[in-house]
Amino acid sequence: MKVLVVESPAKAKTINKYLGKDYEVLASFGHIRDLPAKDGSVDPEADFRMIWTLEDRGSKRVSEIAKAIKGAEKLILATDPDREGEAISWHVVEALREKRVLKDLPVERVTFNAITKDAVQTALRQPREIDQALVDAYLARRALDYLVGFTLSPVLWRKLPGARSAGRVQSVALRLVCDRELEIETFKPREYWSLIATLATKDGAVFDARLVGADGKKIQRLDIGNGKDAEAFKKDLELATFSVANIEAKPAKRHPYPPFTTSTLQQEASRKLGLAPAQTMRIAQRLYEGVDIGGETVGLITYMRTDGVDMAPEAVQSARRVIGKEYGDRYVPGAPRKYSTKAKNAQEAHEAIRPTDMSRLPKHVSKYLEPEQARLYDLIWTRTIASQMESAELERTTADITAQVGPRKLDLRATGQVIKFDGFLTLYNESKDDEADEDEGRLPPMKAGDPLERRRINASQHFTEPPPRYSEASLVKRMEELGIGRPSTYAAVLQTLRDREYVKIEKKRLVPEDKGRIVTAFLESFFRRYVEYDFTADLEEQLDRISNSEIDWKQVLRDFWRDFSAAIGETKELRMTEVLDALNDLLGPHIFPDKGDGSNPRTCPTCGTGQLSLKLGKFGSFIGCSNYPECKYTRQLAASGVEGEGDGSSENGGQPGVKVLGTDPETGLEVTLRDGRFGPFVQLGEGEKPKRSSLPKGMTPAQVDLEKALKLLALPRQVATHPESGEPILVSIGRYGPYVQHGKVYANLGPGDDVLEIGANRAIDLIVTKESGGGGGRRAADPGRPLGDDPESGKPIVVKAGRFGPYVTDGETNATLPRAMAAEAVTLEEAVELLKARRAAGPSKKAARGRKAPAKKAATKAPAAKKTAAKKAAPKKAAAKKTAAKKAPAKKAAKAG
Repeated sequence: MKVLVVESPAKAKTINKYLGKDYEVLASFGHIRDLPAKDGSVDPEADFRMIWTLEDRGSKRVSEIAKAIKGAEKLILATDPDREGEAISWHVVEALREKRVLKDLPVERVTFNAITKDAVQTALRQPREIDQALVDAYLARRALDYLVGFTLSPVLWRKLPGARSAGRVQSVALRLVCDRELEIETFKPREYWSLIATLATKDGAVFDARLVGADGKKIQRLDIGNGKDAEAFKKDLELATFSVANIEAKPAKRHPYPPFTTSTLQQEASRKLGLAPAQTMRIAQRLYEGVDIGGETVGLITYMRTDGVDMAPEAVQSARRVIGKEYGDRYVPGAPRKYSTKAKNAQEAHEAIRPTDMSRLPKHVSKYLEPEQARLYDLIWTRTIASQMESAELERTTADITAQVGPRKLDLRATGQVIKFDGFLTLYNESKDDEADEDEGRLPPMKAGDPLERRRINASQHFTEPPPRYSEASLVKRMEELGIGRPSTYAAVLQTLRDREYVKIEKKRLVPEDKGRIVTAFLESFFRRYVEYDFTADLEEQLDRISNSEIDWKQVLRDFWRDFSAAIGETKELRMTEVLDALNDLLGPHIFPDKGDGSNPRTCPTCGTGQLSLKLGKFGSFIGCSNYPECKYTRQLAASGVEGEGDGSSENGGQPGVKVLGTDPETGLEVTLRDGRFGPFVQLGEGEKPKRSSLPKGMTPAQVDLEKALKLLALPRQVATHPESGEPILVSIGRYGPYVQHGKVYANLGPGDDVLEIGANRAIDLIVTKESGGGGGRRAADPGRPLGDDPESGKPIVVKAGRFGPYVTDGETNATLPRAMAAEAVTLEEAVELLKARRAAGPSKKAARGRKAPAKKAATKAPAAKKTAAKKAAPKKAAAKKTAAKKAPAKKAAKAG
């Protein structure tokens, strides 16, 4: 018997079918060991010794493998074919050595790029040892990330209240987003005009020509900068006679795009399918590991974490056969296409992402797949086949037009493009970010010397526009261009920025949150080197050199730590005034934007004499007046926040500003808009418990007027009557957002629902759907997604969203999903394995403590006399603590002195 270890149970099940009874295939469920999340897990003083601990489920996996290899012929490690996969294999071996169960058992490492029978069997015939250079590169990356995170994050917490952790790559990605936002804020639009003449040939065919020159000089896009100059050109063109000066038609070719890498797949899936990078990778993982196609588990695509753009020769030949059969020989190029990547620091050890079988057309397999799986497979198949198709043949035509008005000559140009042969475009055309399609239609037939008739002259005013915000796709593209991060990190980096609330998504664009701007400004001020693009890219290059056995991984860490620890040490002497001055300077255009009237944007709008500046309070950052405490004006960091007079200060945590919206006509009480710790809200009147309502997600303070505020304060309100019970259906805003309610049944509003405008029919539909077991919202519990019945117990198993992440349950046992396993992709087989492991591990420590608590309480029950004594002693203890607390500042001051 041979024991083979892979990463996921789905992959284990598929491979077991391929290999048969001579093999036992086990899953590690990803990484089995990790660095403990505490100081000292990486020790620079001990030559970067790393302390690894087995995770709870990792311990169970190692025990299973240890049990399986007793009496086995050999251990085969078949984890993923990248650095992470190599590291997982290394961890398995190290853990087994610590258990002293390996002894003289042969250990082999195999990799395959696709989970097909041929690929797996071929890999088993080509075993090797664990690649220590790849492991070293992994160790160096983990140590670097740990040292940055656990050393820099405490500095952030001390100097920037409310800031969260900083990551090595995440901080640089965040800087990209913040830098782009700063470009947008400081952008000065520039006026320019274009002049377009609509002309007709002698046959009456109409086309447009643009003014490109006058009096022998070229006119560039921005040269006509005002309406006066534009009107002068327009008058001349309206008096001119037009003729064709020259016609030139040139053949051109457009070549297909290479097959997908991880980065380009994430970009195109975002543009074409609207999928976030993390979603794309989860779906691709399922397609790679295998799906049920007509009763057979089949891996549909090759490994999805890769920089490579080339394909195996047999895959290329298969693609050419499919092209000939499906589209005809005209679409098959004379020779197979070869691609090489232009990405900086690319690792091309693996193939591009492609179908494992080119003849498996999307229309043949879509019925076996979930909708998103089918769409992603179609995208991968289409791109792969198109990459081996013939180029598209175009004809680009340029017509130079002369406009003669008296002695003056004006030059115009018309361009056109037609597709003579569509080639790969018959199947695929790549989407673009923020770029207009330059393809134009065909120009009508004409020749040099032909007169042209003027139909109309149009002068249009334009203004230059700032660069667009990054989408997730364009940010991934930019990171790849700069050499920041690796294919396996892009999705995680973006998700981390969103989870830490450093960025948000608006209209599919990344917008930095205020806390993200502050963190970036702080890092740029005091750790600039470590958020520079070149520095991060150079570090990635050093990791690549480690994986190529060119440099020692510990020397890379020594060089990094020497300078980084010195930079950390310097911040210990930083005074808060220095931090605030630096942040005020860097964030000036954001927090104090130019008002456009020449006034000082930092002048306090309340007192008129104080200067506004950034303050750091107990709950984070805010803007305050320099005349505090006489002037108590405060507002949120961004100038678009609520403005008005508040009672905040840096001492009391910076309570936000207050804006008076008007008076409630019914009660006569004042309605105000305020900024609170958890966001903006509206309030009716004052007092101990005034009526308040949060702003729903998507509504900004600038959008709130008296009418909207009164509608919000009227919540909860009745919108309908239940068709069966006759009881009211209410709508309101709760902790988890807007909802409708009928008795004890709650249903969340959808993304397209407006809490202020929702009608009776929609409210009834949400409640009835919820009561019938569907839809979102909150009832007793989330019913979850059914996966099927446990083959042993027959109990139904579902996957649910829990407070601490997704989990699977059979009604009695709950098992949390590993971080690498997506809730929407988990299978019945994986769920059964997770529940088995959970049951075998026994009750959790928390549950055990909970059961023992009553007995402990009973055993330690004090006599009545002791209780009385304790009560009498309590005030004395409290008084002693109070006295000690008062003395503490004095002691601390004396110590500092």
